[in-house]
Amino acid sequence: MKRIILPLFLLLFSAVAAMAGDDVRNASALTRRLLPRQASSFVFEKINEEQDLFTLRSEGNKVVIGGNNANSMAVGLNYYLKYFCLTTISWYKDDPVEMPEVLPKVAGTLRIKARMPMRFFLNYCTYGYTMPWWKWADWEHFIDWMALNGVNLPLSITGTESIWYRVWRKYGLSDEEIRSYFTGPAFLGWHRMCNIDAWHGPLPKAWLDSQEALQKKIVRRERELNMKPVLPAFAGHIPAALLKRRPNLMATRVDDNQHGWGDFKNPELYGCTFLNSMDPMFAQIQKDFLQEQARQFGTDHIYGLDPFNEVDPPTLNADSIGMISKHIYQSLEAADKQAVWLQMAWTYYYKKYWNDERQRALYHGAPQGRMILLDYFCENKELWKRNQAFFGQDYMWNYLGNFGGRHRLVAPTERIFNRIDTVCRSGGSNFKGVGATLEAFDPNQFAYELTLEKAWDLPLTLPEWRDRLADRHVGTVSTAAREAYADYFKVLDVNFAPYIRTFIESRPSMRNQLPKYGATEKTVEPTFFDLVKLWRKMTALNADRDAYRLDLVNIGRQALADLFCTLWMKYKLAYELHDLAQMQQLADEMTGLLGDYDELLGCHPTFSMRPWIDSARGWGGTAEEKDYYERDARTIITTWNNNLSSINDYSERAWAGLVSCFYLPRWQMFLKATLKAVEEGREFDEDAYARECFAWEEKFANGEGRISYPAPQDPVDVSRRLIGKYFSNSLIYK
Repeated sequence: MKRIILPLFLLLFSAVAAMAGDDVRNASALTRRLLPRQASSFVFEKINEEQDLFTLRSEGNKVVIGGNNANSMAVGLNYYLKYFCLTTISWYKDDPVEMPEVLPKVAGTLRIKARMPMRFFLNYCTYGYTMPWWKWADWEHFIDWMALNGVNLPLSITGTESIWYRVWRKYGLSDEEIRSYFTGPAFLGWHRMCNIDAWHGPLPKAWLDSQEALQKKIVRRERELNMKPVLPAFAGHIPAALLKRRPNLMATRVDDNQHGWGDFKNPELYGCTFLNSMDPMFAQIQKDFLQEQARQFGTDHIYGLDPFNEVDPPTLNADSIGMISKHIYQSLEAADKQAVWLQMAWTYYYKKYWNDERQRALYHGAPQGRMILLDYFCENKELWKRNQAFFGQDYMWNYLGNFGGRHRLVAPTERIFNRIDTVCRSGGSNFKGVGATLEAFDPNQFAYELTLEKAWDLPLTLPEWRDRLADRHVGTVSTAAREAYADYFKVLDVNFAPYIRTFIESRPSMRNQLPKYGATEKTVEPTFFDLVKLWRKMTALNADRDAYRLDLVNIGRQALADLFCTLWMKYKLAYELHDLAQMQQLADEMTGLLGDYDELLGCHPTFSMRPWIDSARGWGGTAEEKDYYERDARTIITTWNNNLSSINDYSERAWAGLVSCFYLPRWQMFLKATLKAVEEGREFDEDAYARECFAWEEKFANGEGRISYPAPQDPVDVSRRLIGKYFSNSLIYK
C-alpha cells in the first residue's frame, strides 16, 4: 500500500510545484518585459493561500515579492513601483517607464490582501474607441498593465468575427453575405452589442484571420497571468440573409418597431435581426458558436451576453422577459455545464422602463450564482441601491468615467473612494468586486487605477493616496507638488460631467447653449478661474516626468477650451446685437486660439491623432486596404454614421491634427457664414449650414484632406507662453 501512496504523493507534489513555478515564471517574465534593466533585482515566491494577497520585503539588494498567484505578484510589483520607486506604468506601450537609479529598500514585511475576488475591465465600446488598431505589442503591454492593477476578469472579444464566420458558413451563408453583415473594424463593438450591421462592410477576410491569431495570443497571456477572459456568447443577433434560407425562424428586425439604433439613413440596411430565444434554432446556434470558440480560444466558462443593449425587448411583460432570460441561460448551459452569464447593467439604467419587476424576472432567468451583473455607471447612479442589490445575483461596482473618448477633466476620486467603501460594507454577500467600464482610454488614467486599488486592503486614506500620486507624477516628494495636485483633484471632482462636450470639438451652432456641469448645474465660469490658477501653479513645478507633462497639457487644454467657450458666448451675443465689428474681432481671436490649442496638444502623444491614423493604416496590406482602415478610423471620431444626427461628434477628441484639420476649418466655415449673414442683413440659416457642414464632414471622414501635425515642443515652455498670452492681463487669474 505504501508503495502506491508514495508515488501518488510525489506526483501531486510535483504538479503543485509546477503550478507554483508557472506563477513565478510568469511574474518574472512580466517584470523582464517592463523593467529589463532592473528585472534581476526582483525575486518572486509562491504563497499557498486561496485568498488573493501579496507580500513585499527586501533581502540584501533584492526585492522579494510573494503572492498566491502571478496576478497577485504583479499587483505587489506595481505597489512597490508606485509607492517606493514613484514610478507610473502607463497603459500605453510607448509611454516611458521612469525608474530610480537605486531601488529603495522595504522596511520589514508588507502583507496586503484583496478585499474582493473579482476585478473587471473594459467595455465593448473600448474596442472601437481605443483598441481597434492594436497589434500584439500594444496588447502585450496592456495585459501586463491589467495584471499590475489586479484585473482578473477582462472582457476579451477580439477575433469574435472569425468564429461567427465559421458558424454562418455552416448554416449555408456565402463569404460575401457574412463579411457584409459585419461592420468596419472600429464599429465592431456595436455589432457585437447587437446594435448595427453592415456599416463600413464588407469586412476584409484578412482582418478576420489576423484578429483570430491575435486573440489566441491575448487569451493565452491573460490566462498566464491568472485572468479569466470573458468571452462572448450568442444573444440572438443573426444575419438577415439567414432568413432567406430559413424563413420560418422566429426573428424580428429592429426597424420593425423602432427607427433603428444610431439614427442611420436607410436603417433597413444597418438594423439588426434578432432570433427569439424560444426558437429551437437559438440553442443550436449557441452550441455551435461556443464549441467553435472553445476550440480556437479555450474557455473559462464566463460569457458576456447582452440581449437588450439599448434596444427594446420584444415584450415588456415581466413573465415573458423571465421566460426569454431562462431560455437564453438554458442555451448556455446546454453548451457548457459550467456557464456563468455576465451582463452589462447599463441598459437597465439607460432604459427607464426596466422597473424592479422586469429586472427581477430577467435576473432570475439564471440559477443563483450563475449570473454576474456589472453595475455600470456607479460614479453617477448605483443600481444596487435601487434594485435590492440585483435581487440576489452576483454583481460588481464599476467606474465608467468616459464616453466616446471625450477629453474632459473628469476623475471623481472622492466618489470612487467612498462609494466603493460603502458597497463593501452594505452591498450584501453577492457583491463580488469592482471594475471599470470605460468607453475609451482617457488622460485621467489614475481614476481607473484607484478603482482597481480599492479591491485591495491598502493602508491609505484618500488624501494620502492623492499625495502619493503627486509624488510619483513629479518623481519626488514635494510639498509644492502635493499642494498643486490637491487643487487639481478639486477641479477633477467638481467637473463631474462625462457627457459634457467642449465647444471646440462640437459642431458650431447658434442653438448651442452654455454647457452645464452634472447635477449641480454649475456653469463653466466658477471653475474657469480655478483652472487657470491651477495651470499656472502646475507649470511652476517644471518636472521632467511623463505623467506630469501629460497632466500639464491636460489642464492647459481644458483652460483653453473653457476660454474658447467664453469667446463663443460673446460672439453669439454680438451676433444677436448685429455687431459686425465685434464679431470679426472675436472670430479672429477664436481661430487664433484654436491654432494655439493644437500646438499645446502636440506637446504629448496622448493628445495627437497621429498614432490613431498610423496604426489604422498599419493594418492594410495594400494602398486600398490602408485607405479603407483610415476611413473607418476617421469616421468613428467625427461623423460616426451617415446622417446629420446627435451621434455625430460623439467620440470627439482633443487631438493635435484633428483640431487643425477638422475642428478649425469647421469653425472657420461657421464664422464666415454667420459674418456674411449679418453683413447682408439676414438671419443665419442654421439648417442649411448644418447640411453644408455635414457634407464637408463626410468628405473628411471619407479620407479627403491630408492631416498635418504640429512639431512636438516642451509643454512647460508652451504653457508659459500661452498663460502669458491669454491670462496675464487680469489679476483674477493670478
